[in-house]
Amino acid sequence: MTPTVPTNMRIAVVIVNYNVKDLLVSCLASLQASLEGISSEIIVVDNDSTDGSIDYAEPMFPAVRFIRLGSNLGFGTSNNIGFREALEKGAEYILCLNPDTLISEDTMRVMLDYMDAERGVGLAGCKLLNADGTFQLACRRGFPTPWASFCKVFGLQALFPNSPRFAQYNQTFRSEDETYFVDAVMGAFMFIRREALEQIGGFDEDFFMYGEDLDLCFRIQQNGWKITYLHTTSIIHYKGESTRRSAINEVKHFYEAMEIFARKHYGSSRLFLTFLRVGIAARSALAYLSLYRWEAIFAVADVVALNTAMLIGSFLWKGRVYAFPDYAYPTVFVVISLVTLLSMVAAGEYSPYSKPSIRRAFSGLMISFFGLSALTYFFKDYAFSRGVLLLTIGIGIVLTSLFRIVAEIAEKIAGGEAERRIAFIGNNASTQHLIEQLDAPNAASVGKRSRARVVGIITTTGTSSANETASTQNSVPTIGNISYLRKIIEQYRIDEVIITDTAMQRAEIVQRIMEAAQVSGAKATHRATFRFAQEYDEVIAGRIVEKYVGNITGGFSGGGFGGSAPPIVSYNLAQWKFRLAKRFMDIVGAIFILTIGLPVVILRKPHRYKEQRHIRRRVQNIVDVLGGKKSLIGLYPIDIHHRTESPTTTKHNHLLTLGKIGLTGLAHVHTPEQLSPLALQNLNEFYVRHYSLWLDVDILVTLFFRVNRNEQRSQE
Repeated sequence: MTPTVPTNMRIAVVIVNYNVKDLLVSCLASLQASLEGISSEIIVVDNDSTDGSIDYAEPMFPAVRFIRLGSNLGFGTSNNIGFREALEKGAEYILCLNPDTLISEDTMRVMLDYMDAERGVGLAGCKLLNADGTFQLACRRGFPTPWASFCKVFGLQALFPNSPRFAQYNQTFRSEDETYFVDAVMGAFMFIRREALEQIGGFDEDFFMYGEDLDLCFRIQQNGWKITYLHTTSIIHYKGESTRRSAINEVKHFYEAMEIFARKHYGSSRLFLTFLRVGIAARSALAYLSLYRWEAIFAVADVVALNTAMLIGSFLWKGRVYAFPDYAYPTVFVVISLVTLLSMVAAGEYSPYSKPSIRRAFSGLMISFFGLSALTYFFKDYAFSRGVLLLTIGIGIVLTSLFRIVAEIAEKIAGGEAERRIAFIGNNASTQHLIEQLDAPNAASVGKRSRARVVGIITTTGTSSANETASTQNSVPTIGNISYLRKIIEQYRIDEVIITDTAMQRAEIVQRIMEAAQVSGAKATHRATFRFAQEYDEVIAGRIVEKYVGNITGGFSGGGFGGSAPPIVSYNLAQWKFRLAKRFMDIVGAIFILTIGLPVVILRKPHRYKEQRHIRRRVQNIVDVLGGKKSLIGLYPIDIHHRTESPTTTKHNHLLTLGKIGLTGLAHVHTPEQLSPLALQNLNEFYVRHYSLWLDVDILVTLFFRVNRNEQRSQE
């Protein structure tokens, strides 16, 4: 049923949502508290979310109007749908708001009073803060004029941030604690006068992501309106918190948007557009170099290591460093370098989304060995010595492994593995569940005791005796009440605050978060990020992937804020070539286990196979793999607890049409029993979306090392 719309509506808030349901709920809670006493309506336009956003949020907010779209139409188009609804309702002001925001209690009143007093202002924005309280530069900007674009693209703005001449785009020469007229504000929070919006007709839908807010501000000013940056109220903007898109993609889309804007509004100057394209190409190239600098260093180091290993191997086998005939040089150096690089890439090394791995380097060198051996059959003049080749690969494994170990130690010394200090707001079953995950000795990067430490629990009630009792059972102390949140963060140097409390009003929790973040940012002291428990499930899954197989770009189901993510989600296992390769590997692996492998496994672990039914069950699992019912490496079955209509069930069933339940899988590198259904679903989706042979190899190698570590611990 459509909610009753109040008469004489002052503010209509339009929020475009895509797969950020927990952030959406927090945003709506803070927004409703800020709209208290103001005639208003909230319109949420959902871009066909797959995480059950609307089913989750709608029962909590019956007064909010939810519009479900059948597909992801993008940020601009979806907002325009909400704008039309708001204008039809007669709202005086329309707020374009992202769902990844928390609104201060006074924000709506401050914005309303300012716009009522300044009738010449068509659009206003407020101060936007990051989750740790730091200021977001993009919340007040200048237009990308030819000169401003030149300074931005060629780095003059970064060199002279306090210069009005060179820092026109991000306005870094202006104080963040003053109110003034600007060219543009960020699309995450745009408070628009009705008349101004009616004149321009909403966002230009030609922009894919970025730029549409600049274009809207430009057209509003063309119609004679002013735009204001208002510093007297602030909100938190969790920019990039749910999903981590590739930095290259962000650079690409940002500069594409800049070019579209320049072509649309400054298109009369062909010289400028040509110059801008050259600058964009140069800046993108620099971004690639910056993003891949460490990968390039490791690639060069590996090439040097293998060529050095060949010289050492020649000396050990033949008694001299240059043991091959003269005509073999420098060909052998070039060939071994190219084969090594290609093999490492095939094994998954040198990815900007994962740390270098000894396991992947070992796999790459094994590929190099077989590749170089095969080449000698085709080029007989270079088939000098198998012994030198074996020594080259063996020594290469040692050298590349040592380099990675040294790099890992250097990173730890530099603080790359610094401990994260975590506190919980609330003490309940969810708190206990997350503490177990963070304390699990088998856990991924979130669970290694050296990486995360639960400092304590912050209570939300006036008296904390009950919470203290529960905390004692958890062996985690109570460190204070939420009323003193900002002091607790400073005193205990908290890095992450996870909210698990379900009894306290979300609006009140949000207000405490706002206060703590604002003070932290203003004083530039110790900063903490805030997460809600459900969102943290996705964080845990993301860190498992990042630790073991690399954080592949695209993330999980949360494809971006505000509907800006691409509307099409591709799954590798939906492609016939990947499905065929996986089926082939399942058949080969099952036959191997049922013939050669099974007796070896039984002899190696006799105590686990005493019961005949135990043996039969495992044999039946392998038979199921051979028959196509299961996979050796695949999805983890999710226990939905009879909620057959839930979005989690729907997504899991969809994934099962692409992949099969596995005897092992990505979830097994953690302790799957400790993971929530949402975290397991995210891992399943990651596996289906990014499947490759090397992902399976990485999972198997990871499990092999983990099983052996656990055996050693049990023997100790």
